[in-house]
Amino acid sequence: MNPRIPFVAAPLLVLTYGVIRIFDGLDGSRGPGLAWTSGHLAFIAALAFFVPVFLQMRRLAGRNTLSTVSTSVGILGILAVGTQFAIDIAVGFMSADHAGMSVYFDQIKSVPGVPFLVYDGGPFLFYLAQLALVVQLAAAGRVKVWTPFLVLLDLLLPFLNKDFIPLGAVCLLVSFVPLAGQVARTARPAHALA
Repeated sequence: MNPRIPFVAAPLLVLTYGVIRIFDGLDGSRGPGLAWTSGHLAFIAALAFFVPVFLQMRRLAGRNTLSTVSTSVGILGILAVGTQFAIDIAVGFMSADHAGMSVYFDQIKSVPGVPFLVYDGGPFLFYLAQLALVVQLAAAGRVKVWTPFLVLLDLLLPFLNKDFIPLGAVCLLVSFVPLAGQVARTARPAHALA
């Protein structure tokens, strides 16, 4: 796979999720249904692309201890967010309406450890690691100094209002495009790996 693809695909898929989420809520509630499922699948696909993004950022940062820890923490966060979205999809399939979804979510969140690992704590690892890696790259002069600010903006906008997810995704895309170019320029040719 072209090493640039994940840096473009991940933010575009987050953007897709954010737009679908807005349309899903136009009737006053979100889920269950096609919009709920397709939006969540788009975000899970984005998470899959974030794995090579994190690995490439680690490589650009020099594969040192800090970048390795940040990448490992980020992948744990990806697993937490992925679990959350997989649960959301399953609940959507099992529920006839939004009220039915709430019942299932209450049952799931009553399981000890699940709220922290899957909803309240674990997902933050994904976002913090993303910011940590970009800050490391900025400190090493591998990205422009404004790049961490765009990534931080992407992370903060949904806390203000989840309808800002698409705007945050655009910020992330703008910050990732130069990284994609850098990754492509510094990637070893396939024949050099033999």
